Amino acid sequence: MITVNRRTLLKGALGSLAVASLTACGGGGAPDGRLRAAFPTGGAKESLDPHTSSLFVDQARAKALFDTLVGYADDMSVVPRLAESWEPDATGTRWSIRLRAARFHDDRPVTAEDVLYSYRRIADPATSSPARKQFLDVDFAASRARSATELELVLHAPNFEFPSAWGAPATEIVPAGTSDFTAPVGSGPFRFGSFRPGQPAVFRRFDGYWAGAPALAELEFVPVNDESARVAALLSGQVHYIHDISANSAQLVQGDGRAQLLAAPHGTMQAVALKVDRAPFDDPRLVQAVLSGVDREALVSVALSGHGQVGNDLFGKGLEHYPPDLPQRERDVDRARSLVREAGLEGLEFELLTSSVDPCFESASTLIAQQLAEVGLRVTPRIGPAETYFSDIRTNGVAGLTRTAPLPLTTFLAERMRSGAGTNNYTGYRSPEFDGLFHRAMSTVDGTERSRLLGDAQRLAREESGLLVWGFSDWNVAVSSAVSGIRAAPPNSLDWARFERASLG
Repeated sequence: MITVNRRTLLKGALGSLAVASLTACGGGGAPDGRLRAAFPTGGAKESLDPHTSSLFVDQARAKALFDTLVGYADDMSVVPRLAESWEPDATGTRWSIRLRAARFHDDRPVTAEDVLYSYRRIADPATSSPARKQFLDVDFAASRARSATELELVLHAPNFEFPSAWGAPATEIVPAGTSDFTAPVGSGPFRFGSFRPGQPAVFRRFDGYWAGAPALAELEFVPVNDESARVAALLSGQVHYIHDISANSAQLVQGDGRAQLLAAPHGTMQAVALKVDRAPFDDPRLVQAVLSGVDREALVSVALSGHGQVGNDLFGKGLEHYPPDLPQRERDVDRARSLVREAGLEGLEFELLTSSVDPCFESASTLIAQQLAEVGLRVTPRIGPAETYFSDIRTNGVAGLTRTAPLPLTTFLAERMRSGAGTNNYTGYRSPEFDGLFHRAMSTVDGTERSRLLGDAQRLAREESGLLVWGFSDWNVAVSSAVSGIRAAPPNSLDWARFERASLG
């Protein structure tokens, strides 16, 4: 193992970059049997507590050390993990769960009490878990362990989609009573080796993993915040996997035989949030004018460099419960101009908030401004700080670029569209009709009818909510040509950042 400094990393690479020191192995192979994965990290505030994770690197490390009751397939439908089976009662308020035979790294069995402890800890406001909202409807006083491998979770209201909560990020199962995560014990494919906040984390193969021992002897998460530096480290053989690269970097990797691009379609929703709870977008005619005035194909071609799919003003393209056979909304400049005139808003000026937080945001905002100028609107992109951008646009301005990684469609609707969704409702959408459709869907036992009701709710939101989904960017990661056993998968899915099936050639 060597420490690669700025000079070593960039020799013959991509020019002058700001790079922290990188702990890695020189050369393309890994004689020590250790796969090195490069991620942006959170610095000195990092923790291995899976219930407080928010960054992608946190989620990837949690996947290695811990496990969840269920995971998500690529379409965000649930698949079994620690839960072997589950069943609701007729009301959808009482869920019976049976656990598979699995053990923690210290050889203790995973039990129903561990699940209850983990979910109570997640739901505790003191934990500040991003998954807390998934369990607000659980009646923990009534929930219980029936046996070591069986538990019952009781809800305050019907929810026939409740299992989707068990696979969300930050819902990992930890041993009952755990409060110290400096050297955590989990039931995942790798056991703790070493870690310091802001530094590499080294995990070792767990031979007792319920799904079979990993092929890798060790897994190391390497902090590299600069995207270009991650690409350079991969192509020079210093790391074997790099997380989250832009379309431009994807093109670079595709042209190099030392690496392989893994691109998952529908990876990230790219959208504009129009705030319909305030002027000027409280006028539905203006919302429709903007929806009609934007050229989605041009945005995908230019802002995503063609590495993506055209959006249709709904989150969740390709996911379970997405409405089938939805006609594609096309650009209609004449209709947009007519709506602007009808609203008496010709020459209207407004700012479009944007940021460097996503590599496509600034080019997308510039192109949107040009397109809307053709329908009589004067749009000025305003660049905000990346560090606070998503919290800023929750309350500031009237329109802003936004994005969302895949998650179960019902989770998105509950957290971003319902009237009680709070600060995650970026457009300020409020609709009793939508709320009623969503509640009926979640209370419906028949899956086909539930999906139909969810489709009706989405069609309504598509017209009224102010969410302009112009595209879905590919989710790009890259691996060394020496790596096998890792597939392209969208973020938050079971197979994303999953290393126990990986091998080093």
